[in-house]
Amino acid sequence: MNAKRWLAVVAAIGLFLFSSAFSLVSSVINGSWQDLWQIEDTFVERVVESGNGRGKIATIYLNGVIESGYDTSSIFESAGYNHRELLHQLDYAAKDGEVYGIIIRVNTPGGGVVESSEIHDKIVEIIEEYRKPVYISMGSMAASGGYYIAAPATKIYANPQTITGSIGVIMQSINVGELASELGIESQVIKSGEYKDIMSSFREMTTEEKQILQEMIDESYEQFVDVIEAGRNNLSREDIYELADGRIYSGQQAYDAGLIDGVGHLDDVIDALLEELDRGKLDVIEYDAGFGFPSLFSLAAQRLIGGEHQLFGVTEWFQRNQGPKMMYLYTD
Repeated sequence: MNAKRWLAVVAAIGLFLFSSAFSLVSSVINGSWQDLWQIEDTFVERVVESGNGRGKIATIYLNGVIESGYDTSSIFESAGYNHRELLHQLDYAAKDGEVYGIIIRVNTPGGGVVESSEIHDKIVEIIEEYRKPVYISMGSMAASGGYYIAAPATKIYANPQTITGSIGVIMQSINVGELASELGIESQVIKSGEYKDIMSSFREMTTEEKQILQEMIDESYEQFVDVIEAGRNNLSREDIYELADGRIYSGQQAYDAGLIDGVGHLDDVIDALLEELDRGKLDVIEYDAGFGFPSLFSLAAQRLIGGEHQLFGVTEWFQRNQGPKMMYLYTD
């Protein structure tokens, strides 16, 4: 970084220390030591539409690639998908006796197989154990894992131009063996078993290795089909196989195919849920992230350093993606 950037970093640190001191003094005065040290998994409830005061609808947002590796963000990164936070919000809304229904606003190309399964199971738990309807409102994209988590919902809605579908599983890596050879780069591997370096980026896969991975993919694919079959009573398993070839659908096409229940915007979904609940005009709430020490420093750093933080983001991306994984993910 040049001198100007270093000066910005110093200024950010100074602002952070000042904010920290101010928060510390405020906490001492108010006796709220515990709140001071709450990190990013805290949130505050915000009313976005006032109702009759006889209950609430919670709107929870799922934005970005569904991966648990993003739970701990760099202080230089803007807020993104946080798997632990999302599950926490769903659990909180489920246990809140004043919340009578939940809307999940989904805008994602999908993500990890395990993480998608965890969200799916949480939605099933809310519907079956807490007896609360869960509606899905699809944003610009709710593909692959985005549809996987939507399948068990009470009702699914999308915008006519939403990109959804992409039902299937993918695992991919890049083979740079030939390029490495041209550059004089040699990979040296010491392994305990024949398949320990399966999907290595420095060599072609063998037929046996491809078969091993294909069996894993097929197993996860069948699980995806199981989830849709259980959640969409209007579709037979044969119907699902025909639809689940990896292709994407617009919201209107998904509605015509029976993959979703209706076409409309978020406001339409809120109205539909209120009608089902039949409790009058309830408050509509959202959950905002808490504003503790990490948030203060992150905000200051992003504003003062500007685009420089993207370098840190690239570095962390490589750290988090050290090996191929099975994904319910739409890639273009």
